[in-house]
Amino acid sequence: MIANEPYLRHVWRNIYILIRLYIISLCSEWRFLSWRRQFRLSWDYHGEGIQDCMKQTLLFIRHGQTTWNAEHRLPGQLPGISLTENGRQQAERLAVSLADLPISAIISSPLERACDTAAYLMKDRNLELQLEPDLMDTDIGPWAGQIIGELAKSDPDWNAYVRNPTEAPEGVETFPQVQQRVVAAVERWRSGPDVGAYPAFVAHADVIKLLVAHYSGMDIIRAGSILIDNASVSLVELEPEKDPHIIAIGWSPRPGWLKPPIPEEPKPTNESQEAGEQKM
Repeated sequence: MIANEPYLRHVWRNIYILIRLYIISLCSEWRFLSWRRQFRLSWDYHGEGIQDCMKQTLLFIRHGQTTWNAEHRLPGQLPGISLTENGRQQAERLAVSLADLPISAIISSPLERACDTAAYLMKDRNLELQLEPDLMDTDIGPWAGQIIGELAKSDPDWNAYVRNPTEAPEGVETFPQVQQRVVAAVERWRSGPDVGAYPAFVAHADVIKLLVAHYSGMDIIRAGSILIDNASVSLVELEPEKDPHIIAIGWSPRPGWLKPPIPEEPKPTNESQEAGEQKM
């Protein structure tokens, strides 16, 4: 029994992680449905979405698919990695889906894949793209450019980092280091005088995982378990003197997801159809 103790602790820890993620997911799903309903109601009454001036809804948006995502290659902070055709379609679809939200500012990682995604969000919006270096992806040092599967087979340091990203070899950022800089950047921007109630932050998977972990109170070592798809949006609602509300995590919306349904016109009866035909 004693020999199996570490294994049992590992199993119970994984079960706890799954339960914790499940609870967060359920809570965010309920809040998300409620948030969408409130937004639709405000649209019905005012013609556009509105929000309490003391409340902010932060949008954390991951870039669209890149060539390196498709190759399962680690990008890190390397420049020059472009979106695939699928990634551009994802970014455009996301922009259409968010068209009804009154996004008040767009702040992006300066890496090309994030800026290219942000460019789609800026269409038909009178906003200037703001670049924030502290939103860049995790600096993974010598692992940048390598294929994940090959590293997993040959590099014990990589496998140790995946198991525990709070520790890293020299030249590689730990999750606490990344979280510290990205949370500081978001808090700095959202507190600015002109950022408004719906600031959008365009960044990378690890960055968004760590932001969600921070605002949800999740243990940082569990952040890697959060799923953040390409061209997805995570929503966090902040209000003074209240705990943050995670509204959505890694949501890939469909166009029109926020618009209230348009009632169908009643179909004409046979008599009215005949009357109309006679007038023609």
